[in-house]
Amino acid sequence: MRIVSALLTGAAAALAIALHAPDARAGQTFNNVKQKGFVQCGVNASGLPGFASVDAQNNWTGLDIDLCRAVAAAVFGDANKVKFTPLNAKERFTALQSGEIDVLSRNTTWSLSRDSALGLDFPVVNYYDGQGFMAKKSLGVKSATELDGASVCVQTGTTTELNLADFFRSHNLKYNAVVYENNDEVNQAYEAGRCDVLTTDQSGLYSTRVKLANPDDHVILPEIISKEPLGPSVRHGDNEWGDVVRWSFYAMLQAEEYNINSKNVDQQKSENKNPDVQRFLGATDELGKGLGLPNDFAVQIIKQVGNYGDSFERNVGQGSPLKIKRGLNAEWKDGGLMYSPPFR
Repeated sequence: MRIVSALLTGAAAALAIALHAPDARAGQTFNNVKQKGFVQCGVNASGLPGFASVDAQNNWTGLDIDLCRAVAAAVFGDANKVKFTPLNAKERFTALQSGEIDVLSRNTTWSLSRDSALGLDFPVVNYYDGQGFMAKKSLGVKSATELDGASVCVQTGTTTELNLADFFRSHNLKYNAVVYENNDEVNQAYEAGRCDVLTTDQSGLYSTRVKLANPDDHVILPEIISKEPLGPSVRHGDNEWGDVVRWSFYAMLQAEEYNINSKNVDQQKSENKNPDVQRFLGATDELGKGLGLPNDFAVQIIKQVGNYGDSFERNVGQGSPLKIKRGLNAEWKDGGLMYSPPFR
């Protein structure tokens, strides 16, 4: 989901704060992180099951949380050396620009305006998403093209709202938008029956459905009406730190391609004679040196966080309550978009 109404003013405020924050200057983050001894990671404040949620003991879990832990494992050899800052949609970018957080890992869409006007860099996409629809099964619809005359709950001031209008207009359908200021209000209105349909990023629909009183009474329709590449962001121009975040994620992705996981990584390092695997796991060459990381940074990530497939399955996949299919987030060799550049 992308907030539109405050984009320009938000960008100006964020850039102004960045100019007055010495520790937030590009290129300084990596050194600051190492000096303070932990990674400060901005995450979803409202709790998005599968991506970022916290229990009563303050234990954070989710796909975005695993990325934060992977960065900590790469830098410190300890995935627990990370602190989480819950942020809502409006404050997330200012928190990054001001230096309050080191990396934003909060189901945030990579877009041109954010890559330019907001002064952010997106090192990688960790989840390919798109806007969709959830409807009550009692409506008896199987496709969004059958929603003529439906009432639709949507968060106002977002491109989600704009995409909704474009979809219905392009299909010559009528609808009634039921708008609210924040996502929690939208979800509550849908559950209370104030609308027939809920629209947001499809991953958000799965997360919302699992929290409903009767999840099986609701169906997520097959249509995807937008592109929403979600990923972590760092400050624009902070290339050294961006590289650390980027290759921490790719280590998880490459490990899955090599069928290396937390249980077999040590054996693979000692017994697998494939030169690519030996290089990847730090047994040969010095790939970590170029990133300012220990040479076994990939091993530490895999041991403590797992590969991308493990993270996906336990958080949002078939081993989780959400049961989202891999789809676009499958490996390239399985027809998806997930593809790591070479470790060499």
